[in-house]
Amino acid sequence: MAGTGSGHMQWLLLLCALVACSGFSFGRSGLHTQTSLSHLSSLRSTLLRMSSSTRTDLRNVAIIAHVDHGKTTLVDSMIRQSGAFRTNQEIESMDSNAQERERGITILAKNAAIMYKDVKINLVDTPGHADFGGEVERIMNMVDGVLLVVDSVDGPKPQTRFVLKKALEKGVKAIVVVNKIDRPQARPDYVIDKVFDLFTELNADDKQMDFQIVYASGMNGIAGLDHTKLQENLTPLFDEILKLPTAEFDSAKPLQLLVANVDYDEFKGKMGIGRVQNGEVSVGEEVAYGKPGETYKKAKINEVFTFNNVGREKVNQARAGDIVMLTGISDINIGDTVMNKENPLPLPPITVEEPTVRMSVGVNKSPLAGREGKLLQSRVIRDRLFKELDKNVALKVSETDSADTYEVCGRGQLHLTVLIENMRREGFELMIGPPTVIEKVVDGVKCEPFDQVDVTVPNDYTSSVVDLLNKRKGEMLSMGPAEGSDGQTQLQFVVPTRGMIGIRSALLTATKGTLVMDTVFDSYRPCVGAITQREKGSLLAFEDGEGTTFGITGAQDRGRMFVNVKDAVYKDMIIGVHQRPGDLAVNICKTKALTNMRAAGSDDTIKITPPLELNLDIAVEYIAEDELVEVTPTQVRMLKHPMHKTWKKNRQDL
Repeated sequence: MAGTGSGHMQWLLLLCALVACSGFSFGRSGLHTQTSLSHLSSLRSTLLRMSSSTRTDLRNVAIIAHVDHGKTTLVDSMIRQSGAFRTNQEIESMDSNAQERERGITILAKNAAIMYKDVKINLVDTPGHADFGGEVERIMNMVDGVLLVVDSVDGPKPQTRFVLKKALEKGVKAIVVVNKIDRPQARPDYVIDKVFDLFTELNADDKQMDFQIVYASGMNGIAGLDHTKLQENLTPLFDEILKLPTAEFDSAKPLQLLVANVDYDEFKGKMGIGRVQNGEVSVGEEVAYGKPGETYKKAKINEVFTFNNVGREKVNQARAGDIVMLTGISDINIGDTVMNKENPLPLPPITVEEPTVRMSVGVNKSPLAGREGKLLQSRVIRDRLFKELDKNVALKVSETDSADTYEVCGRGQLHLTVLIENMRREGFELMIGPPTVIEKVVDGVKCEPFDQVDVTVPNDYTSSVVDLLNKRKGEMLSMGPAEGSDGQTQLQFVVPTRGMIGIRSALLTATKGTLVMDTVFDSYRPCVGAITQREKGSLLAFEDGEGTTFGITGAQDRGRMFVNVKDAVYKDMIIGVHQRPGDLAVNICKTKALTNMRAAGSDDTIKITPPLELNLDIAVEYIAEDELVEVTPTQVRMLKHPMHKTWKKNRQDL
């Protein structure tokens, strides 16, 4: 246990060693010392060894992987096999957020803990999608090892490279878990070769290159060190985790806790989550907190929690190495260091990569505004957006020239739409602008972000994919047959992020839904000029009203519709996709003129084609630079910008 008494004793021992090694002698002129530089260097190493301590009863581990490679399913199986639950007991999945369940991805990093052979294993489940890479970057400060989960068929993918790079930069050791080993198409030897190549490309050191391999099926809860001899449980994986580096700390240093995440409770208020790097933290202790170079504030710790299974456990004291949750600091933020108030030693704050995409978020001004939502005012929207910054470190929010519009910057389109979807469900009504990229000047040259795009597609549709990506100013890096898959082609492109906005639906249509595409941020490169975002125009509502059977039947000949009968529409609202370039206003509110003439059974032959699916993600991807998205708690609509006739002239984007 780290304590001030043991620290003082070690300093006393060091002083004795200094006397012994320095060669003191006495003469007529007084005390003479013959200390050499080699002696001082030796003493310095001795001090580091004496002050460095470890926690053998604790392992802090993060689970990192590409999206859909089975991280969360594996964590759920590990928790189930920890022995803390009955066989038939229902266990809440780590992906407990509503959007996580609906989208089938992890959005927020979460903590859990299990006990195995008297060792506590703190697990941190991280997102696999590139847009939520900020979650991965900030939790790397809390762990000493990682489980790199790789699909037994797909092998390493773009996001695998990103998350592994962040882990290797922090110097943590990895265990490679080849997941979904029970798949018939599994090719473990190929996957391991690719993983080894990835470690080499990322300049891993010798210790990191010597990684252990575990073959597993997270769904079935089985694992083994040989893919032909799997045990009926995850014991081999647990045993390998115990071989990861233990939590190290400096027993001579006072309390240091870097806040890597924050949570909020209606009763407890704001809560900081982080790892105790050095020292101890206790309930009722007065601490200082802040960032380097800032004026430190003081607060009193009300409660300390450690993680236990999928919940948390209240404790009186936490030691160095523990991952804890603290209450009592009302304005704690990610990147703050909680320190000893007598000897504050702040840690370097968390740094994440800069956002690449921005959108405008403002007050809903459509003719149908205010009918559903309760949170409408610009002040309420502003407070909610800036509150999001407390826990979303990769997000940036700034005010614009307009008092009721704000600019939100994130790591990608999905990163921003998840925030907007959360606000929609909370009762907000918003007006959303089209996503645009964030440009910057590099060495005097105007540059924009580029994405690395990996595509696997059937051979029959390869030319269509290449054509679409070329039109978006993409540069082909490689093209060849997909390994282990007959009739498939593997393509790798570097495409401007601006060109990737709105292309997913076009690619899925061109390949009849058979495309598999992964993207990750590559770099900033010189701007490539104008890019055609959409080939077809929009169908616009001619007047306010409700859609009628007669009106929609006539409009169907002009394109595919987004609206149905009885749906409320207003002038310049986008109600469909025009079959030709350019916009077209159609009147779907008109009714059939009544006359005395009737054709028997003619009205029975009217057929209305079901409307196209429209949700927030589809709408944001669809809109052009002169269009907006109206978001309410129950509806998503698209419309032309009120100044759309002069909008293009005023825009400065390429």
